[in-house]
Amino acid sequence: MTQKTPAQTIDFSVAYYSGDRKTGAITIIDRLNGDTMQLNIEVLPESENQLAPKKIFVGLTADKKVVILDPESKEILFETEFPADAFAAHKYADPNSNRDWYMNDGDKATGNDSLNCGDNGSSVTIIEESDSNNAKFLKTVCVGRGHHQANFSYPSKDNPNVPNQAYISNLKDGTVSVIDNDSAHETSFLSVIETINLCEPEKEDSDKQVPNNAFPHGLVYSPVSGKVYNLNNGYGTIAIIDPLSHQIEQRMAFNGHSNLFLSPCGRYVIGRGADRKSDADHVIAKLTVLDATNNQIMDSLDIPDIYISKYFFNPEGSRLYLTTSSSGSEAQQSNLKTDALLVFDMSALPVLKLVNEVRLGSSSGTLDFALKDQLTELVFSSNAAEGAIAVMDVDGNLMEKISVGESMAHSRLWMMPS
Repeated sequence: MTQKTPAQTIDFSVAYYSGDRKTGAITIIDRLNGDTMQLNIEVLPESENQLAPKKIFVGLTADKKVVILDPESKEILFETEFPADAFAAHKYADPNSNRDWYMNDGDKATGNDSLNCGDNGSSVTIIEESDSNNAKFLKTVCVGRGHHQANFSYPSKDNPNVPNQAYISNLKDGTVSVIDNDSAHETSFLSVIETINLCEPEKEDSDKQVPNNAFPHGLVYSPVSGKVYNLNNGYGTIAIIDPLSHQIEQRMAFNGHSNLFLSPCGRYVIGRGADRKSDADHVIAKLTVLDATNNQIMDSLDIPDIYISKYFFNPEGSRLYLTTSSSGSEAQQSNLKTDALLVFDMSALPVLKLVNEVRLGSSSGTLDFALKDQLTELVFSSNAAEGAIAVMDVDGNLMEKISVGESMAHSRLWMMPS
């Protein structure tokens, strides 16, 4: 009889998506019922309809139905099979409602969503109760030209007057679209109420304000300060925005960063980036902690031979997990640890305390977490190159690998709704 690992003795149900932007599949590992189910792995034949809008993968119900949005009719479909060419769009969950926001970056060349917005920008789609049989399409909203990131402001104990609003950054335009996210506002709910121009004229070669070279990518809201922080990669600055007036109150230098995220406590804005210039043979990852209460830099960390890809917090907010990938010159890439997972202790903030550097064998796609008594029991990582799920403890120590299919370019995973 084969001895079970500790992870194999714990019941869980996790869904794993893999794809190559042309075809994809979902595999469900259900330890509770001892099942493994695969929903579609066929490769689509070439057809005359390759330019037709792809169906949008919305979610997966507890009874294992795939929730799909038809982009033309806006009909929500519940399928027993995963449409092989369905598009897994970037999804942002509103922390204070049951609404999820799906980003449409538009055509690669123009940044326009011609189906919904013509030549006037691209869009975001809002869906209610996406991982359930009650999933409901609410609206597709035209914003600026993508790529997009999203974040949400809301009233808090420290800032009770802040409104419920969604902020969508528009990379190609250099703007932020502000959308009313208060369902009590009958006339303006889920409508654009302001467009914030991020242009810094002194850094432009012409008088043209939009599009500009701000290239926003990094957007957070702090309930502690009551402000929105937008990273302008093109300028190397953070624009601090008042959600009441929609005005940029302050700009501060923040060079060398490519994204922002917020600590679970809401006080610290953390920037991540990469230095590819100072050392011809090594990429150096950069992390910086900004205190939102006084806009002061509190700590910074340089990590050689690491290129940070994505960030995740466990549900109780005790750990930060940074996945890695590849970037830089051929010489720099030869030294990169592309299979590393970095684990940080959030109780040490504002100090960045690394507690583990795990080598997983291939890059992570996404992470998700299984809880017991409201604490993290297992950490799951999707590893597309291996076609596997890595199962770890809260500090990233590897417990098991589960094979889920062939090697693919992209993957993500999530815990199944109960």
